[in-house]
Amino acid sequence: MNTTTNIRDNPLEAIAAIKAADPVMAAVIDQVGPFDLGARRPPFMALARAIVFQQLATKAAAAILARVLALYGGEFPTPKQLLATPDIELRRAGLSGRKVEYLKGLASAFLNGLVDEALLDSLTDEEIVLQLTQLRGIDRWSAEMFLLFCLGRPNVLPLGDLGLRQAVGRLYGLGSSPTDDEIRSLAERWQPYCSVATWYMWRSQFTVALTIWTSDPEKGDPSSDGQKMD
Repeated sequence: MNTTTNIRDNPLEAIAAIKAADPVMAAVIDQVGPFDLGARRPPFMALARAIVFQQLATKAAAAILARVLALYGGEFPTPKQLLATPDIELRRAGLSGRKVEYLKGLASAFLNGLVDEALLDSLTDEEIVLQLTQLRGIDRWSAEMFLLFCLGRPNVLPLGDLGLRQAVGRLYGLGSSPTDDEIRSLAERWQPYCSVATWYMWRSQFTVALTIWTSDPEKGDPSSDGQKMD
């Protein structure tokens, strides 16, 4: 599979390969059931939501996001609309001054071409990570979640993700803090479908990544009680 392919298009090939290579994963897959990344959100929306949810409990972030959307009639703003909104209005909705700065920087990046949606599918995973992490408020974890949930890239292994680390430690008997090298070694069995394996690791113990990137807690989505990410 090409590394820029959207895994939503053909997850069955990936699932079969992982099950054949890893009996632990095979059991998890059978228990969890079908693979489902959810609908692809537009890139600006996906990254802006990630900024809003950073360092907040899910319910608090969802309430803030709902108030922000109310400024635009309940719809997600375009980059141009967000830039035109006075900072004070966004602050009144509950966003911190720093998050307002991050969101407007993101909007500017989409408008000035620093982030070009038309080119995303032609870039490698690492090129996208490097591009996004130039923006204030977007760290490597957020960029990797964008690769996985928004672009559907098939071989993302987010070593900094707490949920992945906890699941690997529990399922493979590696304790609460498996090392990066231990996770990489296990993940050799999942290549080139680490995104699918990671999703199943998350589903084995519902995590914050699924909450932020696949549900809509600001709209009362019932699957919105994930853990807070530090």
